[in-house]
Amino acid sequence: MDKKLSQKNNLIAPMQCFPGRRFILTLAASLRWLPLLLAVGLSGAAYAHKPSDSYLVLKVEADQPRVSGQWDIALRDLEFTVGLDIDGDGNISPDEVQAKHADIASYALARLAVLADGEACPLRSVGHRIAKHSDGDYAALEFEGDCASPAGASPASAARTIETLDVRYSLFFDLDAEHEGLVRLESGGANAPDTVAGVFAVGKPHQRFELRKPSLLTQFLSFAVQGVWHIWIGFDHVLFLLALLLPAVLTYNAGHWQAAARFGPAFRDVVRVVTAFTVAHSITLSLAALEVVSLPSRLVEATIAFSVLLAALNNVRPLIEQWRWLMAFAFGLVHGFGFASVLGDLGLPREALVLALVGFNLGVEAGQLAIVGVFLPLAFMLRGTAIYRRGLMSGGSLVVALLALTWMIERAFDISILAL
Repeated sequence: MDKKLSQKNNLIAPMQCFPGRRFILTLAASLRWLPLLLAVGLSGAAYAHKPSDSYLVLKVEADQPRVSGQWDIALRDLEFTVGLDIDGDGNISPDEVQAKHADIASYALARLAVLADGEACPLRSVGHRIAKHSDGDYAALEFEGDCASPAGASPASAARTIETLDVRYSLFFDLDAEHEGLVRLESGGANAPDTVAGVFAVGKPHQRFELRKPSLLTQFLSFAVQGVWHIWIGFDHVLFLLALLLPAVLTYNAGHWQAAARFGPAFRDVVRVVTAFTVAHSITLSLAALEVVSLPSRLVEATIAFSVLLAALNNVRPLIEQWRWLMAFAFGLVHGFGFASVLGDLGLPREALVLALVGFNLGVEAGQLAIVGVFLPLAFMLRGTAIYRRGLMSGGSLVVALLALTWMIERAFDISILAL
């Protein structure tokens, strides 16, 4: 018996000295949740619960003063606003969507305005169907609109080419501050359309498009701007990063957080975390956008929420201190799939696939660095205060953990806990 115990101790002793032991043990404990997420994520019984999005495609034909398009809106969101489940059985059937088509069209088109060269293009519904997306069924509203000629124009100008298109979008903004409308504009003819993309959000309800063939630089900058904007409104991505960065200006001694003595070590810690996160999500963003690897959206979104939960709880009871960059890398791989889902929905231009991918990714990094550039100086100045150590590190992290737990349950089980 003594010999066996001695052999066991000889095996354990090296692990006690391994510097990443605490990280591995913590990660192993946390992975107990992943079988549940995998089982839920891969099941076909229900669809994923993603943040509220809609998908708008606008088409402008060459030399035609008219627009047409399709607007895909999640049935789960329309159920909340229009009320699609007529018989109250908890399921939305195609017949129920058909019966509510007029209400859907009226509600949606009242929240979308299109102007061609400053002139209104009144939109009307011309058809509808149900479209499948990765997270469930959507009402696909087909519409078109004739754009009036400028006042005083000759009849011959009726066939003019539209030069600028202004789009104003307000769907669900009064109900959901996180709702996004992803728009793709196709112009120049059906055989060789030029494609540009954009995102509508609460702080960005208006887009202006110049209808001329975009240069490669223009496409690059357009996707870079979308990357910046997406990281700024991607609250789960930002909270994960900030939760990992909060301890950078502190040290944990005798069960308490204390202010770091020097800026240098804090700066190096931030660089390690941000670099690991960047490298990881750049890898999976590229693989997913190029359709090399694909994961179920439910698994991705639920695991992103889980990463925020784990990072926040680590600030309350630290188990991973010097090795947070490993957590940033491990979960950064999953966050990359989240970025890729948005990029795919924007519609990558085939003729400039790699350029658009690089532009979007660099935009994400630029937006991320802007957040870090504001956070780090303020955090270092406040590191010795009770507001930072108790308010942000303890209280703030608990709030973030509770929010992340709610997100995880919502996304894993396709239920709504928080209001729209």
